[in-house]
Amino acid sequence: MKGVTIAAAWLVLAALSSASAESGPARVVAGTDLGRHTVPLEQVLFDTFDGGMLPLSQATEAQVLRLRDAIRPVRSPRYDSVQEAGRWLAPEDLLVAYVAGGAALAYPVRILNFHEIVNETVDGVPILISYCPLCGSGIVYDRRLDGRELVFGNTSALYESDMVMYDRQTLSYWFQVSGEAIVGELAGRRLTPLPSLLIRFDRWRRDFPEGRVLSPEGLRGEGPDPFAGYTDYLNAGRFAFPVSDAARDPALPAGERIVGVVVDGTARAYPVERLRGRVVNDALRGTPLAVAVDALGNGFVFDRRSAGTEVRLAWDEAGALTAADGRRWSAATGAALGTGEPLAALPSRWTYWFSFASAFPEASVYTEG
Repeated sequence: MKGVTIAAAWLVLAALSSASAESGPARVVAGTDLGRHTVPLEQVLFDTFDGGMLPLSQATEAQVLRLRDAIRPVRSPRYDSVQEAGRWLAPEDLLVAYVAGGAALAYPVRILNFHEIVNETVDGVPILISYCPLCGSGIVYDRRLDGRELVFGNTSALYESDMVMYDRQTLSYWFQVSGEAIVGELAGRRLTPLPSLLIRFDRWRRDFPEGRVLSPEGLRGEGPDPFAGYTDYLNAGRFAFPVSDAARDPALPAGERIVGVVVDGTARAYPVERLRGRVVNDALRGTPLAVAVDALGNGFVFDRRSAGTEVRLAWDEAGALTAADGRRWSAATGAALGTGEPLAALPSRWTYWFSFASAFPEASVYTEG
């Protein structure tokens, strides 16, 4: 876990309770325009990796530069085959995965715990694989904005106890779970999330035998999970860094893993464990969607329209998604199994409830009926 004590976190939270979100005069620090921001600079907190934290409002240029990319992003990823990955991954290891354009790429959480960011290009689309261990948040974004390709790194700062990224082109700061730039030239702009999976290695190996897995060569990821037991810590109301009241929403335990779906600004959280072995047929802002969670807790999110017709989906005995008329689709890809049109995967955010609630404070939680 990042180097900050709980006592220190609560002292800072108390000090920031009356912080203002008003913009101040322009002040450029290490290339970032601090005069442009959507959140109080006092609430963007650097992990100093010595048990303390440093508000962005007080950071010097030397401190910002020293901490930039202290958590090293991956900019030239290399990959193993599924067979090679099976020599070092356990069946239950979680992967953040992206499938598009004939490519199937997976990024083990055991590596992302230490590197958090991967810049990649798939089928001509520049993508950002992002993961914050403190939020359990695996999200894939399109790295393009207004026709410009951005390359991302890690500020070593956190906002709402979630990773704050930066782009190398404008040095703007980005709130990872929301995908919003919160400080700098691009403040207020958002990245576009892409369909992705949080999937166990055994399911990945079964469904994507030709898929590739981020290689650990030259990267960290060996040894025991440093975040084992972390959800108990969250569910006890304790956070590594200060969070707002929104993050403490009691609708779900803080550390409950959810899949979050956002359609036209409306957000809904689907609790993964409570839906294990089920398919939820739902609708959000007029978009019919299905959240399918298998018996192992792998989840898949699709638009329920096929060839222009809305369908209701269920699991079949073979682990495929099926409609009442007998049509079947792959739960992993949405491809039609037999005749018919494929289902379109929907963008989603896999994260702990507290983080989704902080990024989308008006989010609803799916309940039966």
